[in-house]
Amino acid sequence: MKPLDPPPTNFADAVPRSLSGAMARLLAEMGRRTEIPFRVVFADATEYRGGDAPPSFTIFFRTRRAERRLLRFGHVGLIEAYFCGDVDVEGDFALAFRAAFEVGFDDDANPLVDVRNRWHERRYSNRSITQAKANARFHYGLGEPFYREWLDRVGMMYTCAYWTEGTTTLEEAQANKMDHVCRKVRLNAGETFVDVGCGWGGLLFHAWERYGALGTGINTTTEQVVLLRRELARRGLADRIGLVECDFREIPGQYDKLLSIGTLEHAGRDQLPEVIRAHATALKPGGLGVIHFIGHVGMFDTEFYIREHIFPGGWIPSLAQAIEEMERCGLEVLDIENLRRHYALTLDCWATRFDSRWDAIHALDPVRFDEVFRRKWRTYLWSCAEMFRSKGSRTHLFQVTVSKGNVGRDYPMTRGFLYPPAA
Repeated sequence: MKPLDPPPTNFADAVPRSLSGAMARLLAEMGRRTEIPFRVVFADATEYRGGDAPPSFTIFFRTRRAERRLLRFGHVGLIEAYFCGDVDVEGDFALAFRAAFEVGFDDDANPLVDVRNRWHERRYSNRSITQAKANARFHYGLGEPFYREWLDRVGMMYTCAYWTEGTTTLEEAQANKMDHVCRKVRLNAGETFVDVGCGWGGLLFHAWERYGALGTGINTTTEQVVLLRRELARRGLADRIGLVECDFREIPGQYDKLLSIGTLEHAGRDQLPEVIRAHATALKPGGLGVIHFIGHVGMFDTEFYIREHIFPGGWIPSLAQAIEEMERCGLEVLDIENLRRHYALTLDCWATRFDSRWDAIHALDPVRFDEVFRRKWRTYLWSCAEMFRSKGSRTHLFQVTVSKGNVGRDYPMTRGFLYPPAA
């Protein structure tokens, strides 16, 4: 590599003149504010080292086009340049995102990203049930073999796990999570419950085997429904566990209890009231529910690259929005638990497994699971892990316990029932 001559006195001096303005300030801020040592190599072979220690990661701009994308679209442009191979990252991929979050860079004011986000909403809005289904299948319809490579071996739970003290494996943490939400709604043998967004049925099976509860799964992803129907038949449980393929706004019937684990993020920007109303309607009077979702603290646009490349139509609501709609629908909020740090640990496991099992994933379908797909998904998994870990994160994971109407006197007065003594 060609060193700069004379050596720069600060990061801004090392940035090519083509990256003037806001993007140069971003890179300069990264050099000033993070303690993580790093290196950036530009397309003209000039380079900059942040910190005196050996770099934890190196960002390579392979083309001038990548630098222009950074200039136009900020961090979204940088990430998309990585997707297509115009940018490479060597070294600790997670630490690259940790450094970015330490800087606290925010592209909400980028007018080009804002335009793209607005166009995405027009094109992929979940307003239409047909489009909402297509959006869900884009992500969740990638096939069980793909997800089996890197999710847990207990129930293939694709939601935040629960890392109690002493928990050491993803499998144990996911079992913890299933027990935790079942205890929150006081799930008992013979009771009916609805699992909104049931995935491959892990929670339905767990609740039947551990609690004797009769679940009905709601799922809009055809690929998951087909496999779950087959598994229910194989286990001889088709007459005990129900399964309905429908939109989250179309939940049929009423149930004693409700578990909604990772659903509200897929309601869509303008459909949150409808989805929460459907949740409330599905509960019998006096029934208990847990609504577990990724939520913002404050009102913000959802990260554009996630919507564009990973979850089309997805929208992260604020906690305040969700609570307001729950109250409007007659749900009493009993408890709110923030599992942000638990999600960081969960994503660490997923990302590590995804990287280690990439060869097997690629072999499943080399055309679908190509290098661009690998880069998109490892970016999504590692960046979200660091986002939830970040001290400045405004994106959290909430579990809200609710009752349909004011809770009865038989509900415990303290949280002690959630934490049974160790055997």
